[in-house]
Amino acid sequence: EQENPGVGGAGGGPGRRSGAAQPGDEFFQKCLAKSRGVTPAERRAWRDSIYLEICGWESQGELTIQRMCELTGVSRASFYRDWEQKAPSEAELALRDAVQRTALKDRTLGYRRITPLVQRAGFVVGGEKVRRILRTDNLLAVRRRRFIVTTDANHRFRVYPNLAESMEVTAVNQLWVADITYIRLRREFVFLAVVLDAFSRKVIGWDLGRTLATSLPLRALEKAILHRRPQPGLVHHSDRGTQYASNEYVKRLETCGAQISMSRAGSPWENGKCESFIKTLKREEIEARQYRGFEQLQQHLEEFIDQVYNHVRLHSALGYRSPEEFEASLNPGVKWSPGALSFLRHEEIYPDV
Repeated sequence: EQENPGVGGAGGGPGRRSGAAQPGDEFFQKCLAKSRGVTPAERRAWRDSIYLEICGWESQGELTIQRMCELTGVSRASFYRDWEQKAPSEAELALRDAVQRTALKDRTLGYRRITPLVQRAGFVVGGEKVRRILRTDNLLAVRRRRFIVTTDANHRFRVYPNLAESMEVTAVNQLWVADITYIRLRREFVFLAVVLDAFSRKVIGWDLGRTLATSLPLRALEKAILHRRPQPGLVHHSDRGTQYASNEYVKRLETCGAQISMSRAGSPWENGKCESFIKTLKREEIEARQYRGFEQLQQHLEEFIDQVYNHVRLHSALGYRSPEEFEASLNPGVKWSPGALSFLRHEEIYPDV
């Protein structure tokens, strides 16, 4: 009994006819694509994948199992022997479908984030099994380029020491972190200012503008203050950029009783929680779209920040809970219900294909 990952070789496989298209052509091409680059160590995964293709096409009634085994160079006896022992149950097929659909909705998600999403849909599965499914189906997360941050700290304003690095944050409204990033549109650069609660990672204030004037982060700060109404003693941490060191911004912080903390020059990691959010935003939202203009970008940012990031997206540091869910768990009197995991059809995920 011989199994050939080469799927028939250059000649087209045993029993394969040349000339007009045959009913098995599409099946043969799919299997041929799966066989490329197969090493002996990958033979088992390749074989299982081919078995799944055989079962799927057999259910359509166009090809017999014997014909498909001939096209792929797989022994029919081997197929029946192995597949009867390891044929997936309906539950396993449903799990695989759920993992595939979740991965296709966002190709940047790794198995650690896909696992709790699938679990919330009602499946009992561990991370290692999800990773095996993703590896077998070539759906491991797509890696993006490294995020780059630039900050102008050359100014005449006072700079403040880093108070955040020695803090042990144990509750919300103890430490807020703020940052500004740029977003490139087709004809202009625009800027986004954000304020996060460091304990829950929730975005509590943000604003989008066309200039880097101090009014931009000040508007984000005002929204955060209105939303949270912090008590005196709050620590506000940012980089040493001109906007955060300006007289207007510092005065507003002092008015609400906040202590001012700043990262050292050239040390973006000292504002890591904000940097992490910006990286997530650019990877999962901005780099995945092309916006027609400022207004459309603002609309999508509102949806992503307020509906997805704060309420749905799971954070490993929060025990794979969203910021909203995490904050609700701190207050037993607040009821929180997670959003349901919905699956989309292929044409809904890729409307232009």
